[in-house]
Amino acid sequence: MFRFDEKLTVYLHRDPVDFRYGMNSLSILVEQAMRLNPMNSSLYVFTNRRCDRVKILGWQHNGFWLMLKRLEANDRFVWPDSKTEVVTLTVDLLHWLLEGADIAALQRHPKRHYARVS
Repeated sequence: MFRFDEKLTVYLHRDPVDFRYGMNSLSILVEQAMRLNPMNSSLYVFTNRRCDRVKILGWQHNGFWLMLKRLEANDRFVWPDSKTEVVTLTVDLLHWLLEGADIAALQRHPKRHYARVS
């Protein structure tokens, strides 16, 4: 499987969208509903009502590209339930989401900072 650049910021649109939307409609949604610039070096992730498809919109130098992943059978993406309109993810969490993990349930070990050893 391919990997996205770790430096990218990933924005997840919380509400499902009409999957007839193409690049133009999704970029307008990013600009107006999410209040973000669709032409910065970020990824914008959308799902449909059944959560069996994901679209990822990105900008690269001089144009948009659009990726679609469709799950087969009864598989579904576990979309995070958040109170905010826009959810920010890391690229690692995006990969987990695309693999089917419930990213809201994932917990990492806390980062510890010590002043000395003893």
